[in-house]
Amino acid sequence: MKRSSAAVRHWAFALAFSGASAVACAAGTGGQPSVSAESDPQTASAVADYNAGNLAVARTEFQGAAAHGNRLAEFNYAMMLLNGEGGAADVSEGRKWLRKAADANMSHAQYVYGKMYDDGDFVDRNPVEAHQWFLRAAKQGHVQAELALANQFLDGRGTGRDNKQAFYWYKKAAEGGDMTAQYVTGSFYERGGDGVPKNLNVARAYYAAAAAQGDPVARLKFQQLSAQLQKAAPAQSQ
Repeated sequence: MKRSSAAVRHWAFALAFSGASAVACAAGTGGQPSVSAESDPQTASAVADYNAGNLAVARTEFQGAAAHGNRLAEFNYAMMLLNGEGGAADVSEGRKWLRKAADANMSHAQYVYGKMYDDGDFVDRNPVEAHQWFLRAAKQGHVQAELALANQFLDGRGTGRDNKQAFYWYKKAAEGGDMTAQYVTGSFYERGGDGVPKNLNVARAYYAAAAAQGDPVARLKFQQLSAQLQKAAPAQSQ
């Protein structure tokens, strides 16, 4: 079990992801906006106070809303407890509220709970446990969970190694706009195999998508495939 400064930054990002989106991180929808699904006056006030830097007030408000079953409040209260924001850190209580939000089918809570076990932050590392939570979140369309699940299948971490399943989830994450997944999906199409037909044009398209988001290696691969396809075109037309 570890709690590094990197882990704390991760949890802070997770809170910002959910909180700063003005109660728009709809639980169980993979992060699609749905204010009515998650908002209530106390949670909305807590989000505003958190964004304004009134952390102690926000923590109390999130606690109250969490006690009434608001999943977003449960998640954000858990993050504040784990990070020690607005008061002393309480890892045990933080884990409890994070699990509540995950059990209530909040996809982002499920992803964060899984990542906690995958990384060994605040708990003993358990990739098998992580896999179950990533799968639950990924099935709801959570892009980060889809990528995490794909990585597990590719590495054989927390589950059996399965390149076909890895490709399935990489492609899902790529379609959701994840830059890393776009690059990896392109590489699957470039080399072919594991049930994936080799298709340089499709590979080039995925590399282009990743390059457009700033991936320099994907840009290089796009240029290489473009040149390769252009060179092959005259020979095919003869």
